[in-house]
Amino acid sequence: MSVNELFKALSDENRRKILDLLRKGDLTAGEIAENFEMSKAGISQHLSVLKNAELVYAIKKGQYVYYSLNSTVFQDVLKWIVQFNSNKKGDEK
Repeated sequence: MSVNELFKALSDENRRKILDLLRKGDLTAGEIAENFEMSKAGISQHLSVLKNAELVYAIKKGQYVYYSLNSTVFQDVLKWIVQFNSNKKGDEK
């Protein structure tokens, strides 16, 4: 995962809404699409960006693909932010 891919993924309001939906549990692309006024192809593109940024997992169960949050990435981002903030404080001394 690159930081650029991560921020690109998070920069879109629709993708952030998808992440919010997935906080409640795993969903199929169809279930996600029910919450948007866009085509399933559009949802699929957003999910692809989220997968490339490693923000979501896609797991096939039977005939459906379920999407779930990858909370590890969020933990890594928080570590990065804290580290950045810590370095800044250290430079001020």
